Amino acid sequence: MTAGTCKKFFYAAVAHVALMLAALSPAMAATAQWDVDQLMHTLAKAHAGQATFVEKKYVAVLERPVESSGELSFTAPNRLEKKTLKPKPETMLVDGDLLVIERGRQKHRLQLQDYPELAGFIDSIRGTLAGDRKALERTFRLTLTGDAQRWILTLAPHDAGVAQSVQQVRIAGSRDNVRSIDILQTDGDRSSMTIERVTPQ
Repeated sequence: MTAGTCKKFFYAAVAHVALMLAALSPAMAATAQWDVDQLMHTLAKAHAGQATFVEKKYVAVLERPVESSGELSFTAPNRLEKKTLKPKPETMLVDGDLLVIERGRQKHRLQLQDYPELAGFIDSIRGTLAGDRKALERTFRLTLTGDAQRWILTLAPHDAGVAQSVQQVRIAGSRDNVRSIDILQTDGDRSSMTIERVTPQ
C-alpha cells in the first residue's frame, strides 16, 4: 500500500468514522438558537458508542456505486474503529498514534508521526469529538446552515495537505442526530453514508 493510497483511504474513512460516531451523543434540551458552538458541544458528548452504517462510493471509472455496510465504534479520547462486513470484511482502527488496516490476511500498520498531514486531519476530527472547535478550525472552515431541527454542517479544508484529497465534507442532521455524511474528493469521486445508532439493550 503506497503512502498516497493510505492518505486517500484514511482521509475519507476517518472522516466517516469520527463524524458518524458523533451522532451517538445523548439528546440535548431544546434551544432557541442553534450555532456551531452548540452543535460542537452536543457532538462532543459521544464519549463511547456504537452504530451501523451503509456507505455508497461513486467512482468515475465505475458505472454503479460501490455499496458497503458494517459497524462503527468509538471510545474517547482517541480510539476509532470501522468494521466493514459487506461486501468483504475489512477493519480500520485508529488508536492513539497507531493506524491499522486489516483486509483478509493482510494487515498494514502505520504511525501517525510518519504522516504529518494525515495526523493533522485525524487530530482535527478528534477535536470535534472533544468539542474543540479551535482544533477543527485548524484544518477546516466551518459553515452551519438551518436550525436545530434540520441542520447542515459543511467542512471545507484550508489545510493544504488535506485539501489535496478532500474538497468538502457535508454532514446533515437533526439536533444531536447525524443522519448523513457526504464526502467530495478533489478527483471528483464522492461517497455518501447513512448511519443508525445502536441503542444499548
